[in-house]
Amino acid sequence: MALLSLIIPVFRVEKYLAACLDSILAQHRDDVEIVAVDDASDDGSSAILAEYAQRHPQITVVTLERNAGLGAARDAGIAHASGRYVWCVDSDDWLPDGALAAVADRLCQVDPDLLITGYSRVYEDGQVEDHPVTDISPGRQLPDVFAFADEPGLLDVLWIACNKVIKRDRLIESGITFQPGWYEDVSFVIPLMVAVDRIAVLDRDCYAYRQHYDGAITRTVSDRHFDVFDQWQRVFTYLDAHPGRAAPIRATVFGRMIWHCLQVLGHPHRVPRSSRRRYFRSTSELYRRHLPSGGYPIPGGGNEAVKQRLVAANAYSLFELMMAGWLVRKRLFGGPTRRMGNVTKPPTPAMTRAGSRVSGGDTEEGTVR
Repeated sequence: MALLSLIIPVFRVEKYLAACLDSILAQHRDDVEIVAVDDASDDGSSAILAEYAQRHPQITVVTLERNAGLGAARDAGIAHASGRYVWCVDSDDWLPDGALAAVADRLCQVDPDLLITGYSRVYEDGQVEDHPVTDISPGRQLPDVFAFADEPGLLDVLWIACNKVIKRDRLIESGITFQPGWYEDVSFVIPLMVAVDRIAVLDRDCYAYRQHYDGAITRTVSDRHFDVFDQWQRVFTYLDAHPGRAAPIRATVFGRMIWHCLQVLGHPHRVPRSSRRRYFRSTSELYRRHLPSGGYPIPGGGNEAVKQRLVAANAYSLFELMMAGWLVRKRLFGGPTRRMGNVTKPPTPAMTRAGSRVSGGDTEEGTVR
């Protein structure tokens, strides 16, 4: 049995696929298998997979007859995996040098159900943001293993699936799978963190998360962003089915849900203008449906606290007035920018990485692929 199965869904990524595979194969691990899922890709990706599989016996290619989407492709890969742990790696991203060795060492040291690593966002203009796991508990060292209820700060770190390494048996026992629709990581990662007993972190950048400007879901104006409500409803359906595990973190999850829905609405390139009122109303309905009986910790001040109170009151017109004022202030006084410095060059000539690693907060950009 391999220690680690890397699950790589593949669809229309011929520009990036070789770089992704090379970043893994260059790390020379005999205890790692690669399960690449050809999600009925209609570009040159299938040929690239076939060529790599012929040369590298640790690569298994699973071919889907019809395009099933990112979540279903990941599930198909997990079903074919034999490793003790599984790690979903998207085929337009890559693993930095030394990531596999660092992950393998940490898995063997603490035997977690779930390992969460640091990651970086790499932008097309060459800038890079670090997202270290120390953001979970600033100024405080985490225990080797812990439960979600003991460290609810996990919710303050972006819940992408790709920096989560999961014990395969525990995942199968939980019955948690990826669901269709955009924002699919939400309804996978949060129930998973609730389900497992032993969570560990690795304070190292182990995943390079490529940020696309053109064609990215995060910059696509569409009513499909309403999928976020279905994904959060699935989260609370899971919490309702596991009240004992969910009770300590339910209020925290609720607050994060409202924050996330408002982040989507606040992004200028997501919800169509004609759908904003309906989206806000759906957020208010979700608020009323899942508001904990004992309340929840509303942010103490600032715009976020006001926005959440407006959601509670279903006060869309006031919300739009507030957002218009915020945009005016931003245009007059500007906003935060990413800083630059020296980093490692990525494994593709299509990008330069002459930018800096910056300790970045959770900006929600990139929660969907």
